[in-house]
Amino acid sequence: MTLRFVPFALALCAFLPVTASAETQLGDFALTGSVGFTSDYVYRGISQTDEGPAVQGGFDVTHTSGLYAGVWGSNVDFNDGDEASVETDIYGGYSGDYEGLAYDVGFIYYGYPGADSDLDYDFWEGSFALGYDFDVASLSGSVNYSPDFFGGTGDAVYYATTLDVPLPYDVTFSAHAGYQTIDDGEDYTDWSLALAYTLAGFDLSLAYYETDLDEPEECADGCGARIVAAVSRSF
Repeated sequence: MTLRFVPFALALCAFLPVTASAETQLGDFALTGSVGFTSDYVYRGISQTDEGPAVQGGFDVTHTSGLYAGVWGSNVDFNDGDEASVETDIYGGYSGDYEGLAYDVGFIYYGYPGADSDLDYDFWEGSFALGYDFDVASLSGSVNYSPDFFGGTGDAVYYATTLDVPLPYDVTFSAHAGYQTIDDGEDYTDWSLALAYTLAGFDLSLAYYETDLDEPEECADGCGARIVAAVSRSF
């Protein structure tokens, strides 16, 4: 079968920091927001915008206890006759730190308002992530599970690991690798390399993405190698 995949992993699914956060403190709560532009919305190695640009943004609220919740959105284009043009994600969870070991347990609901319910686009995932900062580099790993993945494709598990290395001149290098399993679909591997830098309050990134899926036999399109540029601003 061919594959057409979806959304963004978000912070609870990975530790790759592409944007810095500006915060508004309200007692024990902190509010953050961001808006950005990317030349291609890539999720787990596969384009969600038919290899076109996307405008994205969201809001987060965190509590001093470690609880957090947020909402995020982006335009999408699955080349499906305009069934879905927008993705809205709602997520929440709990994060903390134990003797330098960061942990995060959360969930995320991916919604596609306007899409025909028979397409079964909407789905949710639970996630668990661990990370450790070794000063010279930080390493993280995560597992995401969905009981009914995008398009009604059944159980799906995504395993991922990310290495972040601070470079001179405040540049961050990141290497990511992931493996997606799907009951009614093609299991595949994705990987990426990225550079990130903050300039005058704007977060800039340049990334290379690729998967081991073949077009069009295993993936309709949008799963080949590509370079993606992005800029965002936190507030």
